[in-house]
Amino acid sequence: MEYRRTAVIKLDTPEGADASLRETVEQFKHCANTASEWCWHGDDGYHVTSKAKAERALYDRLRDETDLTANLVQKGIRRAVEAIKSGVERLKCGENTSQPHFSADSAVYDKRSATFHRDHVSLSTVDGRVECDYILPDDSETPPTKYVSEDFEFRMAHLQYRNGDWYLHASMRNVEADEESPESESKHRTVLGVDLGVNNLAVASTGRFWSADEFNHWRREYEKRRASLQQCGSRHAHENIESVGRKEYGRFEIHLHTVANELIEEAVENDCSHIVFEDLTHIREKIPEANDDNRSGESFECQQCGYENHADYNASKNIGLQYLRRRQNAGDGGAPVDVRLNRGTLNVSGEYVPPASVEA
Repeated sequence: MEYRRTAVIKLDTPEGADASLRETVEQFKHCANTASEWCWHGDDGYHVTSKAKAERALYDRLRDETDLTANLVQKGIRRAVEAIKSGVERLKCGENTSQPHFSADSAVYDKRSATFHRDHVSLSTVDGRVECDYILPDDSETPPTKYVSEDFEFRMAHLQYRNGDWYLHASMRNVEADEESPESESKHRTVLGVDLGVNNLAVASTGRFWSADEFNHWRREYEKRRASLQQCGSRHAHENIESVGRKEYGRFEIHLHTVANELIEEAVENDCSHIVFEDLTHIREKIPEANDDNRSGESFECQQCGYENHADYNASKNIGLQYLRRRQNAGDGGAPVDVRLNRGTLNVSGEYVPPASVEA
């Protein structure tokens, strides 16, 4: 069972930190309002409600215009997109609304931009990290730090400036799992196999593909930028090379983060309890005599039975199947029983099991 709590924590800011926090919040609002303007009007006459699309369009620009870390820029864009989504829903219901504008002195932090400790928090700012102690009331029966412990996991926090003081509204999550309950042992467990590659960043056993075309395009573009700057040889060019590297890392981090979230969504939508990736550690030593005759580019054809399919998709199914076979004798009651496909499943013997509607 999952429990969520929000702890409101007043902060004791060290000398000089107030200015850094104020500027961080101002730049965060700039990101959110810039994203709100772009998303509300759109680039094709429609409101933009896709976080990935907004980040691709605005990330580089906002990194240049601010001193925020990649994570805070991303959070500013996403705050705007969530507000745009709410506005679009109101419009669909015939309600009046307008472009969101962010004026409150607040910013959004997650586990990468804020680190919680028992008595203080470390926050990312435009001037580096700032450590702030907690100010706790003496007469509180439930101090905020009750939730800053091993039992509660930090999820998200809103930094807010009110009446001359800084506060964190920190969301915590506590998960209790009864591993020995009969219900958990009998629960149907299904695997989503995932193959990671070059032409495709990821291919799931359900048949969903995540192409690497955009990823590779931007990689080539950043390589061109670096090569052009390296030819200059000046100190300014060298500084720009470092700036290009930071932007490249940030863009790719966002893109891969999006793919990772979509993989999780794919697993949830298909009722999968496990996501399994190929273990590539020491693969050459483990399979010294691997037969490559079955694969030609992106095509797979078994030389023994003639079975044909997309090579990466076939690999994703095999990854899930191999995990099943390794776990079939597990004594913890949690071994998965099948691999999810686009239609139906594979059991541990590799036999195709059609969907229930087909069997009926």
